Amino acid sequence: MEKNNQTRDKAIRERRRAAAVVKGGRKAAGNFIIQGSILAIAGIIVRLIGMVYRIPLINIIGKEGNGYYTAAYDIYVILLIISSYSLPTAVSKMVAAKLGKGEYRNSQRVLKTALLYATAAGGIGAAILGLGADPLAELLRMPFCKYALLSFAPTIWIMAYLGVLRGYFQGTGNMVPTAVSQILEQLVNAAVSIGAATFLFAKGLQADAVYETEHYAHAYGAAGGTIGTGAGAFAAFLFFLFLFWVYRPVMRRQKRRDKTGRIDPYSRLLIVMTATVVPIVLSSAVYNVSAVIDNYLFSHGMDQLGRTEEIAAQWGTFGQYHLLFNIPVAMSNALSSSLIPSLTRAVAEKDRKQTLEKVQMAVRFSMIIAIPSAVGLCVLSGPINNLLFSGDDNTLLIKITIAGALAVVFFSLSTVSNAILQGLNHMNIPMRNAAIALIIHIGALEVMLLVFHWGLYSVVFANIIFSFLMCLLNAAAIRRYLRYRQEIRKTFLIPAVAALIMGGAAYGVYHGIYSLTHMNGLGTGAAIAAAMFVYGVLLIKLGGINEKELKKMPGGTRLMPVVKKLHLM
Repeated sequence: MEKNNQTRDKAIRERRRAAAVVKGGRKAAGNFIIQGSILAIAGIIVRLIGMVYRIPLINIIGKEGNGYYTAAYDIYVILLIISSYSLPTAVSKMVAAKLGKGEYRNSQRVLKTALLYATAAGGIGAAILGLGADPLAELLRMPFCKYALLSFAPTIWIMAYLGVLRGYFQGTGNMVPTAVSQILEQLVNAAVSIGAATFLFAKGLQADAVYETEHYAHAYGAAGGTIGTGAGAFAAFLFFLFLFWVYRPVMRRQKRRDKTGRIDPYSRLLIVMTATVVPIVLSSAVYNVSAVIDNYLFSHGMDQLGRTEEIAAQWGTFGQYHLLFNIPVAMSNALSSSLIPSLTRAVAEKDRKQTLEKVQMAVRFSMIIAIPSAVGLCVLSGPINNLLFSGDDNTLLIKITIAGALAVVFFSLSTVSNAILQGLNHMNIPMRNAAIALIIHIGALEVMLLVFHWGLYSVVFANIIFSFLMCLLNAAAIRRYLRYRQEIRKTFLIPAVAALIMGGAAYGVYHGIYSLTHMNGLGTGAAIAAAMFVYGVLLIKLGGINEKELKKMPGGTRLMPVVKKLHLM
């Protein structure tokens, strides 16, 4: 009898533990919008810091130097994706799955396995970039960008370890360490980049005087900017080492709480990790390789058209456009980082209702940000670009920003839909869709560049085509596998109507103030403030967001008294 009672009590305790694990998993999963918003806010801060320091950096190294920097950065990103960029997603996905089952020991074994993987993958990526800098630079018709490529090589190895550590905390549902490390990384990056670029640009001027050229100063300055990227990554890596030292007691307590008795061998975890990483790598590589392909096709196309001297400067202009473009898209990237482990838990728990809620909220949240951002970039392209890059002729930059504003919506939506499919364990679908879109993208780019002679506009329009096709293909896959169709009115129509009215208000405010004061900065700031207010009011009054949804957003609870006082809800 006593033995039966002990067995029964043990069973009750196990059920309670399992219930606690599931409840905790659901609580963390239900909080993914807040966690994603934390990353999104950090992403905006990071992009703003990036914009602030890139302005003096571009002024130091010039459009030619920015062309070298952008070309080198595109190649660096591809090698980073192949070697380690997928590690945060893969690690967070595996850790979340283990924690959802109460396997705390295995979650830590995942971390150790990932660090081993990062050592090999990061080292190979760094070696490829270091040894291949010369041929890669020649391939892009920009031989002087080899110095920037060489400077990026050690950063790949550091980023591999950094990706693992970020992924572990994201898998636990805690995005704060990643957010803090991103801001720290960018602050160090900004300081070192400007200092190194200034110093090396001066050295390049000396080399130009010796060799009677005009390229070394721009090339050395661009390399200085890339050194800052490595310094920032190393600072973030040191931050995570300190964080894990502090977190060790918690990890030890978690191991003691693990009553599952399941220990996965490292060899099996490595196989699972590789199987998880490879589809994400291929999908991300295909999704992001378009930047390198664009660079290659644009450079060779312009060379065939006899416009070789324009390549570096125009590609630098395209890099300036991406500075603005990446700010709203960063919101979707951050939301995706939070969404994947959250969806993985919901799928592991076979909770269809929770899964559908997360998909619906993720798409809506990204569109609430992306649609007005696209309208704002279009309406205020001139004022914003002239404010940020006041020393340059921004005619081409302003035009391509207007032409490419719509890409913000499509890239944001395709990024989130990629994350949804990965969270649903359909890892190969985004890769297949990206490959299809990329083939059409390449054909469209070649026709626009070589037949219609549209120059840099060809790249901008080809990117819109690519991201639009990704949206269509991903939406079809989500509908097929999840039997789900996104709600249209509150997700797309209301934000679009509110954004169009907002755009008109911003245009009127800017030109009204500028006509009175002739101060571009004052007019731009007032127009942005007016746009945010008008869009927020219209979004609420038109029914695009309700009280419950507003409270789920960061700062929403504090904003509610103001909303109530204005009788908006």
